[in-house]
Amino acid sequence: MSMGLVLVGAGGHAKVCIELLRSMGEEVDYCVGDESSPASCIGVPVLKGDENFVRLRGEGYSRAFVAIGANSVRARLADIVTSLGYELVNAISPKSMVSPTARLGSGVAIMSGAVINAEVFIDSLAIINTGATVDHDCKIGRAAHIAPQCGLAGNVTVGAQSFLGIGSRVIPDVSIGNNVTVGAGGVVIANIGSDVTVAGVPVRLINVKS
Repeated sequence: MSMGLVLVGAGGHAKVCIELLRSMGEEVDYCVGDESSPASCIGVPVLKGDENFVRLRGEGYSRAFVAIGANSVRARLADIVTSLGYELVNAISPKSMVSPTARLGSGVAIMSGAVINAEVFIDSLAIINTGATVDHDCKIGRAAHIAPQCGLAGNVTVGAQSFLGIGSRVIPDVSIGNNVTVGAGGVVIANIGSDVTVAGVPVRLINVKS
């Protein structure tokens, strides 16, 4: 009998990812959470504590998926599990549309109803959430998160660990830096540097992140 996946995380985002992986025909054998995690996550046993990554690897588990919504935490935990020799798999909904010319890293989540068009590049650990659209030639950085119902026009760049809130819109040829937060419903019509929070229609600077 083949071994299933180890899922990193046991919260709400993990629930969605478990169902997404199951829809692909994958089995999730364990979730690994923290001391505050429940005993199970939609039927999957939850092990508490990062030391379980080492134990499960020793038992022969070799594939993992990091199901953590927070970008920086997802990136950190991915570094831990890959350093132990785990391979990060992708979770791609059968109900999404991904162009055959799109290029994906590892540990990527593409949710139901998402559309990824021609020659898009999605770096490792990025999330393209429910119903989001990413048009041609966009570049989505490592551990970025494009929230539900976002719309990115062609040739948009989104930097590493940036978060575009639900329903955000970005016009063509715009570049968004690293570690940027775009508030829900924001409309981005000009380039944005790194380490800032913006919101509004069109977006304006809210604060600079320390």
